[in-house]
Amino acid sequence: MRAVLAEALKNALKTQDKRRISTLRLIHAAIQDRDIANRGAAKDPVSDEDILQILTKMVKQRQESARAFEDGGRPELAAQEREEIAVIAEFLPRQMGEEQVKQACQQVIAEMGADGLRDMGRCMAALKERYPGKIDFGKASGIVKTLLQ
Repeated sequence: MRAVLAEALKNALKTQDKRRISTLRLIHAAIQDRDIANRGAAKDPVSDEDILQILTKMVKQRQESARAFEDGGRPELAAQEREEIAVIAEFLPRQMGEEQVKQACQQVIAEMGADGLRDMGRCMAALKERYPGKIDFGKASGIVKTLLQ
């Protein structure tokens, strides 16, 4: 994943795409910050799965910022945030559709033998293990909760 990001930055520098360059540098900085924090805690460097989590978090932050800018009457800043989201999303796995998420939730519930809300944590843990970065777990949580009631 690091190699893919490094190559993308190199290509962006060649084409002089300023938005892409700045966004990719932000991604590299976030990964490096996590590496430094892990080193201080005597942990391994960031894995590809950790990078996916970092990217997902960055997308959510920018979505919230874009909404805040729109509410504040700053559409040009909201558009800038959305451009950054598009660049970051290129490196994330393709998200599952709502129907696919529902099927995955039903399958996990059936496999776990879950029959009530007390099993929700186990079901969500299984979903996170099987579909990292492919599901919006906020939406999946609502689906699992509805199915378990």
